[in-house]
Amino acid sequence: MKIGVFGAGTWAMALARMLCNSGHEVTVWSAIPEELTILAETRRHKNLPGAVLPEAIRYTAEMEEVCREKDILLCAVPSVYVRSTIRAARPFVPDGQVIVDVAKGIEAETLFTLSEVIRDEIGRDGAHGGVRVVALSGPTHAEEVALDLPTTIVSACSDAATAEKVQDVFMNTCMRVYTNTDVRGVELCGALKNIIALAAGISAGLGYGDNTKAAIITRGLAEMERLGLAMGCREQTFSGLAGMGDLIVTATSRHSRNNRCGELIGQGRSPQEAIREVGMVVEGVNALPAAMKLSEIYGVEMPITAMVQAIVSGKVPPAEAVGMLMGRRKKAEGNRPPFGNS
Repeated sequence: MKIGVFGAGTWAMALARMLCNSGHEVTVWSAIPEELTILAETRRHKNLPGAVLPEAIRYTAEMEEVCREKDILLCAVPSVYVRSTIRAARPFVPDGQVIVDVAKGIEAETLFTLSEVIRDEIGRDGAHGGVRVVALSGPTHAEEVALDLPTTIVSACSDAATAEKVQDVFMNTCMRVYTNTDVRGVELCGALKNIIALAAGISAGLGYGDNTKAAIITRGLAEMERLGLAMGCREQTFSGLAGMGDLIVTATSRHSRNNRCGELIGQGRSPQEAIREVGMVVEGVNALPAAMKLSEIYGVEMPITAMVQAIVSGKVPPAEAVGMLMGRRKKAEGNRPPFGNS
């Protein structure tokens, strides 16, 4: 397969490396030419220690080149740049193109998931009605994928045949790919789990232990699922790889930017200081405005998400947040209406 990659960050390069080593022809695009020069000359990415990039990967700063005659276009830019990237690519993308999105987030202005953002932007000229978009999501830290450690992921598309095509391309001895037609559920999991990981990191930064983290992960998953069910998603998606699996790894791993950012906030850094210290995009912070809007629109109570928003916005000191959550009115676990509060 010929594959074009939008982006040259850690996840983009981990996947570019994997796909190239699987025998595919890979071209990587970035809007920053200096970044491409370093990758081509050193065959290393500064945030992927121990990983060597194949010589066969091609690099370009020209959007037309990365789009030309590709079987798959892989969108691996940060969530806030997905729309602008697709806008720039649109003139060079043929109708019928398969676009795979691996970014995770929800657009704050439209409340679209990122596959919806891609479909909306690519279709604005009326000439791309046949473009197929796949969301690829799951518990997949780039640092481990770049070292060929066993990993699982979900290929989600409303068209099962397209999901299976992407499954075939990405599946190898190190990457096991499952398919799912619940695209919105998969993408909602990918965005919301980053917020819960921020909460888990904050609790660790405050000095709380494993009991607290387990509670945040479990009740955080309940929040994610309640919102997803209200939005028409399937319950099984939230107990699967894109939901529970990705939440566990993001809320516990040393590789997690969101977990690390939250820990720094819990230790006393401001959110802005924490993001700068992490040095990479913290998608949980980007997802907060949309998550709060969706919570309000669908009438779903999301106390952990709301508390993270209050901390990040400076309304509640982290040290007070746990006490406020612990002091909420009594509840029964699992005994609630489908879209109720908990």
